[in-house]
Amino acid sequence: MDDLGEYSSLKIENIVASGSVAEAIDIEYISGVLDGCELNKAKFPGAIYHMKNPDIALLLFSSGKIVMTGISNNDEFREGLITIVRQLNEFGIKTIETPDVVISNMVCSYDSGNFINLNKVVITLNHESVEYEPEQFPGLVYRMTDPKVVALLFSSGKVILTGAKNLDDVKLSIDYLKNKLKQIQ
Repeated sequence: MDDLGEYSSLKIENIVASGSVAEAIDIEYISGVLDGCELNKAKFPGAIYHMKNPDIALLLFSSGKIVMTGISNNDEFREGLITIVRQLNEFGIKTIETPDVVISNMVCSYDSGNFINLNKVVITLNHESVEYEPEQFPGLVYRMTDPKVVALLFSSGKVILTGAKNLDDVKLSIDYLKNKLKQIQ
């Protein structure tokens, strides 16, 4: 990832991408010829492919749709998509000319560097967008609407962000949270 400046503690933990690469995929055939691809229809309706380079996991469905997970940056996403399309073509699966696969979720961690008084946060923020039950879970769940991101805030200052579709939305969420927390603390 590039130099993040004020976001230096931001870390992408996982990226999930999904979409279509073909009109159809013969998952029984592909799981038999593609090394690292497994199919167990009794447990799951798709083939699970553990790609080695880049090191990501893919779910392949007979509908031609795929889900990619374990991605850590945009380069890995592009490289993984190019690789699966090439591999499918090599094994005779006709792919669509322009695969329609997009990032559907990013999970990031961030350290604010400051203690967060979760009790103050829950009192101050809109109750409809906050869930906090410390007896059940030590973090506060805060659902933002623009961008549509869910943040888990911990008193240690650590924050987990999920639901973003790009890094800009993650940064917007962090800026929004920093501003809100500054007003509260």
